[in-house]
Amino acid sequence: MKFTFSLLFFLCIQIVAFPISEEWGQTGHRVVGEVASNHLTKKAKKEIDQLLNGLSLAVVSTYADEIKSDRKFNEYRPWHYVNIPFDKNYSDINPKEEGDIIQAIEKCIAVLKDDTASRDNKAFHLKLLVHFMGDLHQPMHLGLEEDKGGNDFQVRWFNEGTNLHRVWDSNMIDSYQMTYSELAGNLPPLSKKQVLDIQKGHLLDWVLEERELTKKIYQSAEVGEKLGYRYMYDHFKTVKIQLQKGGLRLAKILNELFA
Repeated sequence: MKFTFSLLFFLCIQIVAFPISEEWGQTGHRVVGEVASNHLTKKAKKEIDQLLNGLSLAVVSTYADEIKSDRKFNEYRPWHYVNIPFDKNYSDINPKEEGDIIQAIEKCIAVLKDDTASRDNKAFHLKLLVHFMGDLHQPMHLGLEEDKGGNDFQVRWFNEGTNLHRVWDSNMIDSYQMTYSELAGNLPPLSKKQVLDIQKGHLLDWVLEERELTKKIYQSAEVGEKLGYRYMYDHFKTVKIQLQKGGLRLAKILNELFA
């Protein structure tokens, strides 16, 4: 009996410690929020401060994950991702009734534009928007349905079991060992023209771009492969660029919304 209890306890700990990965880890999301904050207009920053009662975009960036613990928010779970076959684009598939990350971002923008929406409703959807713009730039959020966006693509990170989704969510970022503010402050320097180039286009343009990266990531490893220093060397620059793009594009949307 004691052995059975101990085994069950151990298994429960493992489930809690290694949940299915669905998004950038907390550090990644906070980097996106911090980058966006650094590129807001004065007017947008003032209105956002009022709406969030002074909370920073970095702080609220993890809100959409935190509410997963409350069943009353279960309807928002499918909003973190979209699965698209490699031979199709988003415009070729029938959007799911329960929603996806593209519909989610569009919904958040619509609420923030709505003059009749309550302050609380706008604040709620602003927090979601910050998170989902981060998720959009984690390329495995646009992955394949058959492996749950890489969650079933099993690999090893150094000596620990993990999956390809989690490698891009948090394994590489955690191994880099920087706080979100340190990482946000040490992203590749960009000229004003480079910033504007990243911010060009609209949501579906960015989805097309992200999908090309998603395809490359699926080809970057084999099931069961042990990844580590070489994988970091080859791919962490891309992680930093994705975090930067997410923040800059979020800033563009917010500056337009609060113009």
